[in-house]
Amino acid sequence: MGHPGKPTSQLLAPNDVWSADVKGHFNTGDGLYCDPLTVADGYSRLLLGCQALSATRVQEAKPVFTRLFNAGGLPKRIRTDHGVPLATNTLARLSQLSAWWGRLGIRPECIEPGQPQQNGRHARMHRPLKAETTRPPAATRRAQQRTFDRFRQAFNFERPHQALDRQTPAARSEVSPREMPTTLPPLAYPDRFEGRDVSANGGIRWHHQWGNVSHTCAGEYVGLEDIDEGIWHVSFGPLTRGRLLERHMRLEDVDGRRTRHR
Repeated sequence: MGHPGKPTSQLLAPNDVWSADVKGHFNTGDGLYCDPLTVADGYSRLLLGCQALSATRVQEAKPVFTRLFNAGGLPKRIRTDHGVPLATNTLARLSQLSAWWGRLGIRPECIEPGQPQQNGRHARMHRPLKAETTRPPAATRRAQQRTFDRFRQAFNFERPHQALDRQTPAARSEVSPREMPTTLPPLAYPDRFEGRDVSANGGIRWHHQWGNVSHTCAGEYVGLEDIDEGIWHVSFGPLTRGRLLERHMRLEDVDGRRTRHR
């Protein structure tokens, strides 16, 4: 599958880019799974959240982001790897979670496969997090959450960082001026676009034919832009999902390679 390449967005101010990851499950002392979801601000290195999840499900991750957006506002971008529920291997790497970010005006971006250094600040934070909170794991997931909370407090407010001129992340952080909306803003496209509603099974009706878009956009409104004879770019808000080949009624990645649809 094609990939747009290394993320090039710059970290020039707080909330330019947040990073997020689910750092692999482990078992707490009672034998139950714990999947730590971590979210950080790339500029200040503030660890915004470290939540002990029971599984990598959208239903568990979305409330975490809702709480963070309500407390700190919206970032411009969120950078992740390709792991669920943050991303998928479908068109534009959108998952149900990152599609929701797009509706909020947040641009999701993925690092290249096998290149964790492209999210290096986040990866470096995971080293002390793992060493100080999971060796050994706590007895229960609730106790593990208390351990994560203590680490986050110390990391943000007590530990000066050499890369921050010996300041703490909290001293460099700011609340985003972009507030979490109470309702999702409607999707709108320029006049040159053709708009289509995506059905519950992820498809659109196009010139008396049926074309699959993606289940991640089910119930949403997409825009199609004519870029060549019989070829249309398919956009979901500010995100280009791929291109529709009218002749074959199939959707491809923007580099011309077909992708799986979910």
